Amino acid sequence: MARFTFRLPDIGEGIAEAEIVAWHVKVGDRIEEDQQVADMMTDKATVEMESPVSGVVVELAGEVGDQVAIGASLMVVETDEAVAEEAAAEAAPVAAAVEEQVEAETPGVPEVVEETAPPAPAPAPAPVPAPAPAPAEQARHVLASPAVRARAKDLGVDLAEVKHDGQHIRHADLDAYLRYGSGQGYHAPHASRAREDEAVKVIGMRRRIAENMAAAKRAIPHFTYVDEIDVTALEAMRADLNANRGSRPKLTMLPFLIVAICRTLPDFPMLNARYDDEGGVVTRHGRVHMGMATQTDAGLTVPVIRDAQDMNVWQLASEIGRLAEAARTGKIKSEELQGGTITITSLGPLGGIATTPVINRPEVAIIGPNKIVERPVFVGDDIVRAKLMNLSISCDHRVVDGWDAASYVQALRKLLETPVLLFAD
Repeated sequence: MARFTFRLPDIGEGIAEAEIVAWHVKVGDRIEEDQQVADMMTDKATVEMESPVSGVVVELAGEVGDQVAIGASLMVVETDEAVAEEAAAEAAPVAAAVEEQVEAETPGVPEVVEETAPPAPAPAPAPVPAPAPAPAEQARHVLASPAVRARAKDLGVDLAEVKHDGQHIRHADLDAYLRYGSGQGYHAPHASRAREDEAVKVIGMRRRIAENMAAAKRAIPHFTYVDEIDVTALEAMRADLNANRGSRPKLTMLPFLIVAICRTLPDFPMLNARYDDEGGVVTRHGRVHMGMATQTDAGLTVPVIRDAQDMNVWQLASEIGRLAEAARTGKIKSEELQGGTITITSLGPLGGIATTPVINRPEVAIIGPNKIVERPVFVGDDIVRAKLMNLSISCDHRVVDGWDAASYVQALRKLLETPVLLFAD
C-alpha cells in the first residue's frame, strides 16, 4: 500500500518553521493534484500549500495555530494507486464468498445460463422540484470575510442590510452602516442579549501582531506628543488639485503629510532611524522608507513606500493605493513589508481626537494624524471658521528627547499650515 508524505517545503529564505493558519481538507477527504490543502504563515507572509498528488488524506500534521518545521510532515496521502489496490483487496473476499455460496447451493450440477433480454427498466419518477428560495433568503446571501462576519455578529448587524459597492462587504462598509444605517442611523437591538462565552485561539496574523506589539511595549519606553494644526489652507489646496486631477488618483491628506514629513526629517535625523537593541547601535537613515499602517481583514500590516522623499503627491497617492490594495487582497510581497525607517498611521474616516500609536520596532518614531474638525477660532478680534487636526507622534525615549519631538512637530506644522512651502525649493 503506497502512502505519500507531503513535507513542508522551504517557503521563505531563512524560515525554520511556519504556522498552520487554515486547513482546507480533513482526514478522509478525497483530494486532487494541485488542490489547495492548507495556508501556512511565516513571519513575512501567508503561503497557500497545494498537494503534489491525488488521493485520500489519511493524516494531518496538527491543528490550526500549530507550528510545523521546514521539512517535517505536513500531510500523508494514500495515493490513487494505493486506493485502487486497497479497494480491490477489500472486494476479493466478498467475490470469493459469493462464488462459494453458489457452488454450495448447486452441488454437482453444471450451471446453465439462459440468455434472455433484460427487462425494460421501469420509468423513473419525475423529480420533485425544490421550492425556490424566498426573495428574502436570496437577499441574505452576501460575501464577506470571516473577520467582517464575526464583527457584524458581535454588533448584532444583519449583513444583508449593509450597502456596499464591491463584491465583498468590507470593514469600511460596516463602519458606514454603523454611522448612517439605512438613513436612520444604527440602533442596537431592543432587548439586550447575553452571548455565550467564546474562546478564540490567537493564531496567524493576530498572533504576529500580538507578539510584535508586546515586544515593542516591553522594549521601548514610549512617549507621545500631540499638537493642533490648522489645515484650512491645505484642505483648500487639496480640493483644487482634486478638481483638476484628470486621470490621476484622488488625493487624500496622506500624500501631503508624507511630503511634509520627508521635507522636515533631514533636520531631525534622530527620528528617521532604527535602534538595534542587542548591538546598542542607532542607524540614522538618509533616505525615507515610509511605513504605512494598513488595516486588513486579517489584521494590521505595514507596507513600506520606498524612497518616499523622491516622490510628489501624485506619485505617493498612486503608491499608497497600490500597496493598500495589495495588502488587503493578500497579494503584498514580503519585501514590501520590510525595511521601514519611520511609520505613519491613520484611522481614516474613524478619526479620533488624539492617538498614542505604538512604535513599529525597531523604528524609533511613528506619526498619527487624527480627525479633521471644523471649529470657530479667533483671528485677531474676528471669529472665523477653521479646519483643525490634531497630530500625534510617539517616540522611543532612549533615542528621541521630548524637546526634539515637539520641535519636529512644530516644523511639520509650519509646512502644513502654509502648504505652498511643500512645493517650494
